[in-house]
Amino acid sequence: MTETAVDKIGSSRAKTNLREKAYESFTERLLARDIRPGQFVSQRELVALTGLTLGAIRELIPRLEAEGLIKTVPQRGMQVAHVDLNLIREAFQLRLFLEREATAIFAAEVSSGVVAQLREEHESVLAAARAGPITAELVARAQAVDWNLHWTVISSLKNSIIADVYRVNSIKIRLIRQDQTLLSEAIVVPVMQEHLSIISAIETREPTLAVAAMSAHITSAAGRALGLK
Repeated sequence: MTETAVDKIGSSRAKTNLREKAYESFTERLLARDIRPGQFVSQRELVALTGLTLGAIRELIPRLEAEGLIKTVPQRGMQVAHVDLNLIREAFQLRLFLEREATAIFAAEVSSGVVAQLREEHESVLAAARAGPITAELVARAQAVDWNLHWTVISSLKNSIIADVYRVNSIKIRLIRQDQTLLSEAIVVPVMQEHLSIISAIETREPTLAVAAMSAHITSAAGRALGLK
């Protein structure tokens, strides 16, 4: 392999890493609410927010548009995804479709060790919550355990296309009324209980039972997002 070819490979990898860094920086700012849903932003504002170059931002924009995280509005510029009832319904419907099928396969194929680890994590959080007090640190721990269950189910499929779709949809869900879709002191216990119901259903190795438990949980989460609970 010539030096020129090596240089080209190195340059390509560097560009890929820069694009990923730009994407991660944007989504972090978005989820931290430094960039608000529905907000109009310019390329230079994104440079200032992310600390990345204008070139990196310009390469990032097509990906954000393709994923529906921003859209270009004629004569106004770029608008961050706007949260409305339609987005809530569509995001949770997609989540339901993906996770029901994934849960059916997961229940049939997952190892007992993985399920035991999931149960241990949830029971530990639930015990701490019941003992009280429910601190900010415990809420953060519960949130991590929450997300880990769902991601474990999805990632078990070993399907990168589904994983990417799920990841982008998760970003949109986390934008939706964060006070409703993120865990809080009031719902740590009921959400852990819902998750343990899912785990118990998975332990039966009956896909139908596991899917029913997951569907009930996601429907409950959608209800919170819509302000129905």
